[in-house]
Parts: sequence; structure tokens; C-alpha cells
Amino acid sequence: MQAIDTYYFLGIGGIGMSALARYFVAKGFRVMGYDRTPSPLTQSLEAEGIVVQYDDCLDNVQELDVATTVVVRTPAVPQDMVLYVWLREQGFTILKRAEVLGLITRQQQALCVAGTHGKTTTSTILAHILHSSHIGTNAFLGGIANNYDTNLLLDAKSNYVVVEADEFDRSFHHLTPYISIITSMDPDHLDIYGTEEAYSESFAHYASLVQEALVVKKNIASRLSPLDSLPYRLFTYAVDEQADFFADNIRVEEGHIYFDFHTPDTQYPISNIHLGVPVWVNIENSVAAMAVAWLVGATEEELRQGVSSFAGVFRRFNIHLNTPQITYIDDYAHHPQELAATIESVRRLYPDRYVIGVFQPHLFSRTRDFADDFAEVLSQLDEVALLPIYPAREQPIEGVNSEWLMDKMSVKRALVLPAILPKYLRERVKNCLAANRQVVVITMGAGDIDRQVNEITHKLTYKIL
Repeated sequence: MQAIDTYYFLGIGGIGMSALARYFVAKGFRVMGYDRTPSPLTQSLEAEGIVVQYDDCLDNVQELDVATTVVVRTPAVPQDMVLYVWLREQGFTILKRAEVLGLITRQQQALCVAGTHGKTTTSTILAHILHSSHIGTNAFLGGIANNYDTNLLLDAKSNYVVVEADEFDRSFHHLTPYISIITSMDPDHLDIYGTEEAYSESFAHYASLVQEALVVKKNIASRLSPLDSLPYRLFTYAVDEQADFFADNIRVEEGHIYFDFHTPDTQYPISNIHLGVPVWVNIENSVAAMAVAWLVGATEEELRQGVSSFAGVFRRFNIHLNTPQITYIDDYAHHPQELAATIESVRRLYPDRYVIGVFQPHLFSRTRDFADDFAEVLSQLDEVALLPIYPAREQPIEGVNSEWLMDKMSVKRALVLPAILPKYLRERVKNCLAANRQVVVITMGAGDIDRQVNEITHKLTYKIL
């Protein structure tokens, strides 16, 4: 691949694809790509000099040289799209995103984070701790780090690279993890795996690829057996229970969360760790990230400072408005367990408030497979507004829609909206305030629900307060 001078990305607007695109630009390659619709991320790529097309046509690719161009595609690219068919027929080298990322992980010591939930936040906390320490790191992140306003970190002096290990389409099997975290193994992507057993087996195979150490959440370690036969060190982590790495003495003081961090190598904990983003599940995420940072040599003070100064990840419990009367939070949660973690954090932080949730289900198959779980979790809210299911790569499934999901819920007030309606939220919040209720509004989902965040924030701020 030494003669390669151009990379063309099919699906360049994806969070993982855009990080790779930025990486190759930084390495001096010409980078181009296609995405279905413009987005803030594609607009950022264009501002950085990357040519992005939004029409499925051949205008920008016919000039490409087969011998010097590599095409990188996301698994979500339809097999029959005009661009993909033409590039394939012309004989271009076409690699999956995970294959390219796998090549990079074999050139550096990869610190990978896998799991159904928590991998984006955990990998970003780890990257931030190391980037701000004497160790340094490169990083390919699954979200935009608020500390850096990017999903790519580069450090020519460091041989470490932090990578989010995505289980979709078994992508993480292409990686070569030096050290890995596994945060969770709740079944997901059953449209790909078929059964829960196949999903777990995929994680077990991924664990077999680890070279130096595996840090795994304590309550799932047994599901990866036989771990004792694999040639690496195994560590467990937990919150409020004994493990190799664990947090205890957790307390909330004036909206801030503090805890003590225990390692297997010290008699006394690192006390009074301040959680920069006060979300309950981030205690667990931080423990996992600190464990790996500790294993590669971060000091106690670097751990403390890294966790405290972490500013979060875009769309991971982002608080856009926070007043004594109204709090507005946007979150990427799209699996029942993720929704449960988000709602639990809201209830812990704002125990006396009335909570309105807006949820956009993601994928017809996921909605079908976990409908009862979605209904149970969403019913923990005081009221719910559902949006139509975001299809992403899928065709509709007969009988599976948001009305069907709503009928399974037991929440007192629920409805289906044709789209996010900031005006609707404004009126609901006004009614709550008139009844002397303090309110939390949460928008949740992995589709395009985030496109309305700014308008919702504006309506709740300037039309009410």
C-alpha cells in the first residue's frame, strides 16, 4: 500500500469513518468521500479540506486511479448503491473500516474498549487521561470529545492508540488489542448475530485476541471463560464491591460526585476522585479507564486530574440547560440498558423533578427484539413522547412501529409525535412550571434526534425563562 495516495470513504459522515478520514489527512493523503446527507460532522470535514459528495453518482470518482486509491466503506453501505457497485466493478481495493483500523492497531500498542454500552465514554475518558499525562496517546474515538472537539487525537511521540472496539458486524475481530476493556455484553445487533449465544461467542473470540491484559467488568467475567487458558493478565473492575480495580465511598455533594479508587497494587485507595461529568454510570466507566491508564504507567495525580477535567462526550448525557426550574439533557442512549442508565442518573441527580422523555427508537429490528424491555424502562419516566423509528440501514418490519411500542408502556402520559416538536416540549414544560413542578427534559436516541437539540434549548430558554 506504499503507492497509495488517495482514500475514498463510503459513509464518511459516520463517527468512526470520519476519525479515519481525519487520520489520513493528517498523514498527508488526499481524502474524499460520500455520505447520504449533510451533517455538522460532514460540514466540519469539508471545512478541513475534505471533498464530500451527497449524491449517489459517479461525478467525483471517475478520476480516481485504481492503482493508487483505497476505498473504505462502512458495513451500512447498501450493496446496490451506484457508487459502491461502480467502484467494485472497476477493481478498486475496498476495505471495511474495521480492517483499516485493524492495520493501525498492529502498528501501535492498541488500548481497545469493547462492550454493548459505555465504550465511547470509557475510551474517551481513557484517551483524555493519557493525553493529558506524561504518557500521551493517539485515539480513534466513537464520539466527539468535548475536551478537544474532535474524535481523533494524534501524538507522534506515543506508541499507544486508544480504539473503540465495535462489535457490530463482528468488526472488533479485525483488531489486535494490546490491552482491552470489556464493559458489558448485553445482547444487541441480533439482526447480525441471530442469537444471544452467538453474540457472547463473538466477545469470547475478541477476548482471545488480547495480547497483554484484559480488564473486564466483574459480573460478566464468567461469560468469557475459559479466560484462565489465555496468555494475558486478567483484571476485574466494579463499583461498590471488591474487584481488582474498584470504586467505593461514593458520595454526592452539591451536584458533584466523588469516590475512592482502589488498585491491586496499593494498600490505600486514591481518595476523593472528583467525577468531571456527574453521571452515575461514569463512575463505572472511569474505574475501567483508570485501570488501563494505571497499567500503562499513569500516576495517581494524573488519574485524579484526568477524571476531574474530563468534559464528556457529545451526546453522552450533555446538559444543555440547567436552571432551578428546568434541566434539558440530550443523550445517545438507544438500547434498553443504556436508557436505564440514563434515567437512573437523572433520578439520582434530580430526585424531586418531573421527568419528560423524548425517545427516537433506532432500527426496526432492535425495537422488535427488545420491545418489552424498552417499554419497561421508558415507563419509569413521568411522561414519554416517542418519535417514529429511525430506520438507518433497515427496511420497515410490518407491525413494528412507535404506536405498537407505546401500547406496551404503562407510563401515565405517552404519545407518538410525527417529529420532534420543540413547541410541544415548550408547552409541556410551561404547564409543569405552572403546576409548581421542576422539570427535566431528556431527548434520547441514536438517529437524527440530535438535529433539534439547539432549537429545543432555544425554545426552553427564551420562550419560558
